[in-house]
Amino acid sequence: MSEPEKNNSQDESKQLTVARWSDRFFAWLIDLVIVWTGAFAVFFAVFGAYNLGKFSVANFEYSETFEFAPASIVFFAYWIILEYKTGQSIGKKALRLKITDLKGQKPDLKSIIISSFGKSFIIPIDVVLGWIFTNKKRQRIFNRLGNTIVIKIESSEPEKENISYKMD
Repeated sequence: MSEPEKNNSQDESKQLTVARWSDRFFAWLIDLVIVWTGAFAVFFAVFGAYNLGKFSVANFEYSETFEFAPASIVFFAYWIILEYKTGQSIGKKALRLKITDLKGQKPDLKSIIISSFGKSFIIPIDVVLGWIFTNKKRQRIFNRLGNTIVIKIESSEPEKENISYKMD
């Protein structure tokens, strides 16, 4: 390998900071609150006015109320849309986390779907097995299947450091 090629390969290498399990949990918790609040608001807006006389917290039953749109499907769509588009859900954005492929690049749609499936439908199993069979990348089982990792975003992004502006 010639000297310029060695320098280019060294310049292209980068270090990714793998997110802590606790940060990932709190990001998930933020997303949980946001999605549940949004789903409840939509439910109440659509069905609350019609059933206002019948509705009370004592009569509120999850299984009957949310049969038309299981919560897991709502979460699945939420994570697919946001994480495919930006790499971040609202919870991840709040905690400066991002989902990437193993090289730190934007993952493809298939990878996002696989990763989102685990945390939408079988999160306890996915996380526990991820802890048991953990690796240096702190991947849940469905992160491994989708070849994704969750990283901590550094305080400055390299792409933005070399930007300069001038007045017209």
